[in-house]
Amino acid sequence: MTRTVIAQGTFDILHPGHVHYLEEAAAMGDELYVIVARKANVDHKAKPICPATQRRDVVDALEAVDEAILGHEEDIFVPIEELDPDVIALGHDQHHDDEAIRSELEARGIDCAVRRASTGEPSDDDQLLSTRLIIDRILERRG
Repeated sequence: MTRTVIAQGTFDILHPGHVHYLEEAAAMGDELYVIVARKANVDHKAKPICPATQRRDVVDALEAVDEAILGHEEDIFVPIEELDPDVIALGHDQHHDDEAIRSELEARGIDCAVRRASTGEPSDDDQLLSTRLIIDRILERRG
């Protein structure tokens, strides 16, 4: 039996922290599907700069990812219902409320675990593991 894992995120500027998250999510099962957030659904931070299809295509190119798809524009749980995963893997610092997700999954009759990925550690002092830090560095050096 195949164990399906879903990871999700904005993935505006792909960086080593994303790669760590997705590799760890892939290790939680046999198939990894990644839901790439639509701009309309990003309300907890600045809207993404890159188009959704571009962000999806870059994530889909990663070896750990079996398939990257775009999120639903009105209801973020629609792709989860369609994929019926065994595990939803959240990034260590994602803003989601684990219990609220579990509650919504239960209300929709979706039986799956919700797990958090661990924190990735930079391989050296110059490595940036967050989009915000990358943008800050760009503005500092080129802004």
